[in-house]
Order: sequence, then structure tokens, then C-alpha cells
Amino acid sequence: MLKLALDAALPAVKTLPECADFFKTVLPYLPQLYDLPHKIYENYHSWEALKLIYLSTNPFITAIAFALFATPIVFIIAEINKNYSQVDRVWGVLPVIYNCHYALWAHQAGIPSQRMDHIMAVTVLWGARLTFNYWRKGGFQVGSEDYRWEVVKDFVGPRWMVLFNITFIALSQNLLLFLITAPTYILLLSSHLTGNEFSIYDHLFSKGIFLVILLEFYADQQQWTYHQAKTLYKQTAKVPSKGYVYSREQLDRGFNTSGLWAYSRHPNFAAEQAVWVALYQWCCCESLTFMNWCFGGAMSYLILFQASTWLTEKLSAEKYPEYTVYQKRVGKFLPKSQTVSMDAPPTIEVNGKAEGKDRSPNSTKADGKVKKRK
Repeated sequence: MLKLALDAALPAVKTLPECADFFKTVLPYLPQLYDLPHKIYENYHSWEALKLIYLSTNPFITAIAFALFATPIVFIIAEINKNYSQVDRVWGVLPVIYNCHYALWAHQAGIPSQRMDHIMAVTVLWGARLTFNYWRKGGFQVGSEDYRWEVVKDFVGPRWMVLFNITFIALSQNLLLFLITAPTYILLLSSHLTGNEFSIYDHLFSKGIFLVILLEFYADQQQWTYHQAKTLYKQTAKVPSKGYVYSREQLDRGFNTSGLWAYSRHPNFAAEQAVWVALYQWCCCESLTFMNWCFGGAMSYLILFQASTWLTEKLSAEKYPEYTVYQKRVGKFLPKSQTVSMDAPPTIEVNGKAEGKDRSPNSTKADGKVKKRK
């Protein structure tokens, strides 16, 4: 029975590059998507029947079915509450569900699962970090909404916002969170061919993703600590000293420019993108392909972050007077070759151009540095 289920669910690939062939591994199984709701409805009362349906359905199809199932739920909740942060609330949960699903399916089907277990572990760690950080910032409080959605709502208007919700927020974002985990499907197929042998790519990418998640954690914590200190400073008008190391000038600035944030304006965003690009590269290396169809998910994720970061920075520049200086001195995601600290003097050369005014009338700039006149 299990063999028949696997024959119905998995493509008969014979080489690693075939594992990344969309026309062999995905397209033939799309009809299963149409039949799946009917099968579940007919057998919802039988656990054994549901388990057989689960194993006999291609795991990629099961994942996309869940994404499509979640889409109308998110849309309806958002429209009822007129709160468009519903996908934001499950951003750190859905990719975890998809990758755990691939690992569970491999275990149940008897497929070598060591690689799947490593992917599941780093994904759970990624989701726990993101969900915890979202929670402590109040993201799960009733009525909370990402401040950027207010700007979007004012720009497009209430009628167009409904269409935007259907096409982008509910549908596109749900599918995107599914697609960034699609490389795990290719890695599952390659595990079926190679067994539990752990390759150099498995060691490299699993440990690399773990380190990137650790970097995200430190970036989040530094941002959280800064804003806690800023809140105390606003309440007392005194620079908090116990547990904090910020100067009055740094707190007056209004945005964090210390720690990792001294080298990147968005170190957390950079690490976030790196996690899913690394998973995509992992599947390319294991399937011996230079590029495959999962590129669409990874690239869409990068495009989304470019757009959301642009809006974030636009609002920050309007709110904080020094933010434009920060943009000139510090790279958006990756450090610049000539990164300049925000604690450096105002008059300084950035990429060959003088920036700001000098604080001291007795100083002049030369070779990108502030030097005293003799």
C-alpha cells in the first residue's frame, strides 16, 4: 500500500538534475490539486483514509493546497477588521508549516530524512525568532497593524484596497510564503535518490543559515534595546545608564545607528533575505543545476523587500531629519566599501562629495577626514 502511495505521489526521477525539472516533478501532479478537496471531504471521518490521501498526494501539491486554503481566510479576516496585517501575523509561521510538512511526509513515506530534519530545524528556529520579535513589539495585540498599511490605504483608497487585498496581500503573499519553501521539495527528491548521505553542501548551507538566523537575532535585539532606551529617555529626559550605552546624541537622533546598524541600515532585512536565498542555492547545488524554477520564489522575496524597504525608508526620512545622512553614510543591506559612522563629524567626504556642515570653525576636510588647521 505504501509503495502504491509513493508511486502516485513522487516522480520517477533517476538523476539529480531531474529533481529540479518542473515539467517532470510538478506539472504532472497539478491534477491532484483539483481532486484533493473532494477526497478530503469524502474521507474526513477516517484517520487512516486521510493518512493514505496525505501519502498518495504529491507533497508539493499538498503544500500549495494549504496556501490556497489560507488565502480566503486571511482576506475575509482583513476585510472584516479593515486590518491588513493578517499575513504579517503568520509570516513566521507558514514557512515553518510548509518545511515541517516536507519533513513529516519524508518520515511517513520512509524517505531518508536527515536533510529534511536539518531544514526543519533551522526553519523552526527562524520562525520562532521572527514570531517572538513580532510578539514583543505588540504585533499580536488586538487592532495592531503595520504603520505602512495606513500609508497604502490612504494612497489607494478604500475601494482599491479591497482589490489590493485580494491580489497582493491575501493571494500573492500567501503564495510567496509557500514558494520560498519550494526548494525543500527539490531537496526531498534529491534525498530520495542519494539517501542519508550528508554532502558538503548540506553542512555548508545548514550551518550557514543557522549563523544568518543568529545574526538576525542580534540585529533584532539591538534594535529592541535601542528603542527601549529611547522610550525611557523620552519619559525622563535623562540618558538611561543602567543597562544601556547610548549617548544623548544617539537617542535624539531617533533611530538606531549602533552595533550592526552602524554598518547596515537594515541588517535584519539583509539576513532575512539571505535565509531564503541560501535555501534556494542549497537546492541548486544538491540538484546540480545552475538555476531552476524555484528562482521565482527567491527573486520575488527580494523584490518584495526592495519595495517594503523603500517605503520604510521614505517614511523614516520624513520623520527623522538625520536619516538622509544615514542613507549616504551606511549601506542599505550590505556595508558600503566606505561606511562612515553617524558619530563621525558632520563634515566628511562620502563617495568623493562633501556632506553636511562642519561643527568646528577651526577644522577643514582633507582626504575624507576632518583635520585641524595648523
